Amino acid sequence: MELRPVTPDNVKAACAMEVEPGQERFVASVAESLAEAYAQPSVAWPRLVYDGERLVGFLMGGFDPDSPVDYFRCGIWRLAVAAGRQGAGYGRFAVEAFGAEARRRGADRITVLWVPGPGGPEGFYLRCGFTPTGQEFHGQVVGERFLTA
Repeated sequence: MELRPVTPDNVKAACAMEVEPGQERFVASVAESLAEAYAQPSVAWPRLVYDGERLVGFLMGGFDPDSPVDYFRCGIWRLAVAAGRQGAGYGRFAVEAFGAEARRRGADRITVLWVPGPGGPEGFYLRCGFTPTGQEFHGQVVGERFLTA
C-alpha cells in the first residue's frame, strides 16, 4: 500500500471513486474535496491510497501550524475507502501514513472530525487511537491522537 499525489493521470479515477451506499452523508466526494484542496493549496494535502496499481481510497489532510483553531493545525479532513474495499486495512494505513507525514513535519498530534451516527466512522477512528476532545465543529465530533516516536 502507498499514498500517491493526485495527478492528471489519476484525477479522473479519483473523482469516480465511490464509498459504500449510505456512507455519502459521512464524507464529501473526492471531487468536492479536491475543489477544496485547490482553493487552499498551501494547506491541503490530498493523497490517493493505492494497493499496487488499484486505487482503493482517498485521504486529505491539512497542515496549517499557524491556524488559530487548534484542531485545524494538523488533521485529517477527509478519508474515504472505495466501496467493496473496506475492512482490508486501507483506512488504517492512510491514518498511519498521515501520522508519519505529520511527524516528519514536526507535529506531535493529529486531529480528525467525524459526523456521529449509526453507520458512521466513529468506531473506526476510536480503533485507530483517536479520542474525542469534547469539542464540536458544525455538528462533527473533534478527535485527537497524540503521536509517538
